[in-house]
Amino acid sequence: MKCAIFGCGVVGSGAADIILRNAGIIKEKTGVELELKYILDIREFPECEYTPYLTKDVEKILGDEEVGIIVEAMGGIVPAFDFVSRALAAGKHVATSNKELVAKKGDVLLELARENNVNFMFEAAVGGGIPIIRPISRCLAANRITEVAGILNGTTNFILGRMIDEGMDFGEALSLAQKLGYAEKDPTADVEGIDACRKICILASLAFGSHVFPDGVHAEGITKITLEDVRAADGLGYAIKLIAQTKKLENGRIKILVSPALVSRTSVLGNVNGVFNACLVRGDMVGETIMTGPGAGKEATASAVIGDVIDMAEHAEKRKFFGWGAEKPDYIESLENIAERYFIRSEEKPAYITDLLTPAQLEDELRGLNVISKIRVFE
Repeated sequence: MKCAIFGCGVVGSGAADIILRNAGIIKEKTGVELELKYILDIREFPECEYTPYLTKDVEKILGDEEVGIIVEAMGGIVPAFDFVSRALAAGKHVATSNKELVAKKGDVLLELARENNVNFMFEAAVGGGIPIIRPISRCLAANRITEVAGILNGTTNFILGRMIDEGMDFGEALSLAQKLGYAEKDPTADVEGIDACRKICILASLAFGSHVFPDGVHAEGITKITLEDVRAADGLGYAIKLIAQTKKLENGRIKILVSPALVSRTSVLGNVNGVFNACLVRGDMVGETIMTGPGAGKEATASAVIGDVIDMAEHAEKRKFFGWGAEKPDYIESLENIAERYFIRSEEKPAYITDLLTPAQLEDELRGLNVISKIRVFE
């Protein structure tokens, strides 16, 4: 099966490396023969090992009937959405690591794939090297999924870990993450919860069957978390993590949000450290399962992309039953109606954790206190 890659950045070059270097291993293990034919990128790569494959002409790729699979690793919506749409319409399978594309346009692209009897797959868009899309859609297909939650951003987990373990404040920990290459020069998408929000929207869509758009989801980052918060939470037996969560409610709606949360140190999630991610899935038959591992990085993410490529090559003549339906009106429950427990720090009393309270009930409880910090508790 001949392949093309859109984008020669971190993930795209990683995918190219795997195809070029491990094609023999892939054939030996799966019987699938992968051959790289093109890499699309507008940039120049002088004296690059990929030079024989490089092109700036997307039309050459889309019009080449020999190319059966596209890896999209460009990121963003423009021009990725246009290129992927046209590839699917041309009868080519597509694997992507682009979480923004899947979160915002997944419903459209899945329908386009269905109409053209091809596959659109995105294992690498959520967990990087952690398999989570395939386990939810296939391994746990006999279950009614009730909840998906976890640590879905390695950058924030690293920052919070340095605050917990080494007593750094937020700014120091962020600078270290940038120095080590774990955080971008502009870390907004990570530290403000945008990246995790896109990922939990994809998981909610897959788990519960209706598209969930990021614009309708509460997303809060870790920029307001202080060293004092971390220390006080630790004294109560908790670690602060950026938790993305979605849960099916009895009224048919879903709870979904991203925010800092206290997680018990006796739990698996409370002990996931460094740039590692972890995803918890609760199902009515299986109970609770947790998958953990490297959530990002060139090799891990590229490995997940090529896993999708192999899967599609094995099912080249058959579309897999995979995906979700359109958005439902009034599908997301207002957080004002959901009771949580909260960690409270105030000037008047030692840090403590409340009973289950709705936001209105919490406001009543805190009346008269000079509140310094208010963070939900994940259970």
